[in-house]
Amino acid sequence: MNDRDVASNGEAGEIRRFWGGLGLPGLIDVHTHFMPERVLHKVWDYFDTNGPLIGGLGWPITYRKEEAERTALLREFGVRAFTAMLYPHKPGMARWLNGWAAEFAHRTPDCLHTATLHPEPDVETYVRESVEAGARVFKAHVQVGGYDPADERLQRTWGLLAEAGVPVVIHCGSGPAPGKHTGPEPIARVLARHPKLRLIVAHMGMPEYEEFLDLAERYDQVRLDTTMAFTDFTEGFMPFPRRALPRLAALGDRILLGSDFPSIPYPYLHQLHALERLDLGPEWLRAVCHDNARSLFGV
Repeated sequence: MNDRDVASNGEAGEIRRFWGGLGLPGLIDVHTHFMPERVLHKVWDYFDTNGPLIGGLGWPITYRKEEAERTALLREFGVRAFTAMLYPHKPGMARWLNGWAAEFAHRTPDCLHTATLHPEPDVETYVRESVEAGARVFKAHVQVGGYDPADERLQRTWGLLAEAGVPVVIHCGSGPAPGKHTGPEPIARVLARHPKLRLIVAHMGMPEYEEFLDLAERYDQVRLDTTMAFTDFTEGFMPFPRRALPRLAALGDRILLGSDFPSIPYPYLHQLHALERLDLGPEWLRAVCHDNARSLFGV
């Protein structure tokens, strides 16, 4: 059975064998998407039309299911904690999305309460409200939002999140298609002002993998998630440089499992196999797939 067959043929059992073989109690996935259904369906429509933000790539959605089915499937896989990565593409959306995400977390206790932000006049206010309401992770999407993360309207908010110790999963790399403010330089300006900000760089920062590894080596609160990295799909157009594998191994305590479930063009198991075939050892896999996120989020 290959990875492309398992989505409909016992995938959950294969995934459980993967983490069970590592001696883990399950997985923790820091990059899964839950959002209001009509918003998610619009996102899927965008993928279906091969929009420019996904580089015009063919991108079939493997897990095009209703919300209850998706949460049930993650639990079948043995994902003990996951996130509701959601993001605004324009001002005026974030507060509303945060209200939905708070309600979703309330009825989905294995989802880490997720919130989002956008540079706008009330951003500090609603981010503070979300933190006080128990948000445990934020999502920032520089590419879709089309904003500079070093925008002055965000500086006090970054400081608030750094002080609160709340991690931010941020899509700031230039893959799968560059944006006006993607790449390592804008986020480096943020870190220069807020060196203790707990940033989790999504997608390993693809395709600027080595530049984002530089930032992780420079700032001890910078982490990277594995979302879609190392998979056959991504290696076909944005391969991870083999020369950087020793650096990846050395940062094993700051790499976190992410998948992009449900909007991935292959089975969930393939992300795990892609990590395994890096051949960085079981200790590295245990840390990435569970232990690092457990320490960061206290789950």
